[in-house]
Amino acid sequence: MLSVRDYCPFTIANYINSLRLCAAFAFFAEIIFSVNERELFLKHIAQTSPSPLAFEIAKAEGCLLYDVNGKEYIDLIGGISVANIGHRHPKVIEAIKKQLDAYMHVMVYGEFIESPQVQFAKLLTDHLPASLNSVYFTNSGAEAIEGGMKLAKRITNRAQIIAFKDSYHGSTQGALSIIGDEHWRNAFRPLLPDVLHLEYNSFESLDEISERTACVIVETVQAEAGIIVPSKEWMQALRKKCTETGTLLILDEIQAGFGRTGTLWGFENFGIVPDVLVLGKALGGGMPLGAFIADKKVMDAFTENPVLGHITTFGGHPVCCAAGMAAMNVLLEEKVISGIKAKEELFKTLLVHPKIKAIRSFGLWMALEFDSFETNKKIIDTCIVSGVMTDWFLFAPNCLRISPPLFVSENHITEACSKILNAIA
Repeated sequence: MLSVRDYCPFTIANYINSLRLCAAFAFFAEIIFSVNERELFLKHIAQTSPSPLAFEIAKAEGCLLYDVNGKEYIDLIGGISVANIGHRHPKVIEAIKKQLDAYMHVMVYGEFIESPQVQFAKLLTDHLPASLNSVYFTNSGAEAIEGGMKLAKRITNRAQIIAFKDSYHGSTQGALSIIGDEHWRNAFRPLLPDVLHLEYNSFESLDEISERTACVIVETVQAEAGIIVPSKEWMQALRKKCTETGTLLILDEIQAGFGRTGTLWGFENFGIVPDVLVLGKALGGGMPLGAFIADKKVMDAFTENPVLGHITTFGGHPVCCAAGMAAMNVLLEEKVISGIKAKEELFKTLLVHPKIKAIRSFGLWMALEFDSFETNKKIIDTCIVSGVMTDWFLFAPNCLRISPPLFVSENHITEACSKILNAIA
């Protein structure tokens, strides 16, 4: 009778050797694939610049990032103001896991009542003025801008949209139409017609708002221009002019919201209330989420003539809403906002150097201005090498960005400032 060994020319010994070879191959393949991760990134991920940073992240925790080699970085970008409560907060992770155990996507807009959406909308409106009581969740801030523009046209039956120079509202075609720099718009024309760009923080510019203006879209604080803060008087005059002309005032707080300026909402610093509030970034607690919020009698314009006036497949995804609600509760319950002004002052006290031409700040949100982009880029690159992750601004490339998680400690602030000053030197 033949044995297995006699029957099969591929002997047990050969089989064991082959397993060892496979294991060795897998080991070396893992090294090769790891080495080639950058190559695969450049080959298969759509690039948005000719020389991407290509920072290979392995882990993020709190205010720190870690690369694949285990090197630690203090995060001064915060995912562009996304990680307001830090990376992977335990309560956000817990909320995500709990929702995953219940359901993920079912149908986010239609006839389904989904608790994460409902409860998060209630939490948001409980902490907003009474007229901001109806929430439309989207996937991102740019989509929320698009929804706000449509809502304004629908409510007012007007066409003109007014925005401001050096403003940033997103890269979709409608949002791009109102972006405040022709350099970024020109390559994608034709865009939306009847869009007017005014000077930010200029009283004279307000004369252009008229009875044919559907809406004025304005950042509460201009972000990508390098943290430009308007005067309280100008914001109040803008509100008054919109009221007088029946124009909807849409405030873009995609970056300014959720404590970034030292108050829960940026507009609280100016004593005004918008007709429409646009949120994103930190809204989802690290998950993709945007929203525009208005009075229900305004938002109801989307329900008929036509029905389904604005719809989305994934906007208000239950897992994202669960994460966002948990993040907002952390922000409120742990009272982190009350300490932001002191941390802002610590940054400004420590960051003193003759090469810093100016520091513009509003809460834990600041721009360090240098003489040129070239100088700034060298400083940024040196910071990254030394373990501080930072970046520049879209419309202010000579300015270094500081927008860390709001939980950043005084020790991390001190360490980051020391490394920035060393980089400058």
